[in-house]
Amino acid sequence: MNENWLIPEWPAPANVRSCATTRLGGVSQGAYASLNLGDHVQDDPGAVLENRQRLVSTLGCQPAWLRQVHGLSVVEAQPDRILEADAVWTSTPGVAATIMTADCLPVLFCNRAGSRVAAAHAGWRGLVNGILEATVATLDSPPDDILVWLGPAIGPDAFEVGPEVKAAFIREQASAEAAFRPSLNQGRFMADLYQLARLRLAQQGIHAVYGGGLCTYTDEDRFFSYRRSPQTGRMASLIWLT
Repeated sequence: MNENWLIPEWPAPANVRSCATTRLGGVSQGAYASLNLGDHVQDDPGAVLENRQRLVSTLGCQPAWLRQVHGLSVVEAQPDRILEADAVWTSTPGVAATIMTADCLPVLFCNRAGSRVAAAHAGWRGLVNGILEATVATLDSPPDDILVWLGPAIGPDAFEVGPEVKAAFIREQASAEAAFRPSLNQGRFMADLYQLARLRLAQQGIHAVYGGGLCTYTDEDRFFSYRRSPQTGRMASLIWLT
């Protein structure tokens, strides 16, 4: 395994493998340095291909890439096709449910039986509209049997939003108010994506939630961040069965 990447620390079954890449370990240059895995961000296609090949050879799985659109579609992983969706599940060994992020929250799921895994791309729009709930529904498992890991995202000290974002969450879940605090900019708020995700999962009866606490915006050495620089690369979070 690449020592620069993140290996989730959570009590997943032995046959469940997972990883979140960082920006380190690839061949891309400039704003995309170095392990950009996004093929839609105007990076050199040859560099992206080489980066993806390094990922596959290191992890030994076949990523199922998505065309992410901040929607609510959840699809079954198909490594030979790029589907338009923001979450993906699989029960096929060797096929990795894969999502790309550069500030949005990557969320990995598995059941305690180790028979199904999933990954979701959760920006604030996805969270408020129910992408986590839609992903949970594909796991075909009771809430107590589901484990969740929250990957690197923009942190609560860096994610400033307008009052309409806070209002949208509170309309869906009153307890979401605890995930917002006033910004130094009057009328705006600092939002905690990690806490918002935990609240939405708890509402589904899912409490075995791990990870969190990283910030893609402030940790420039390790992570890409779209909010820090719109011209940037993408990291991947993957989960698969052996």
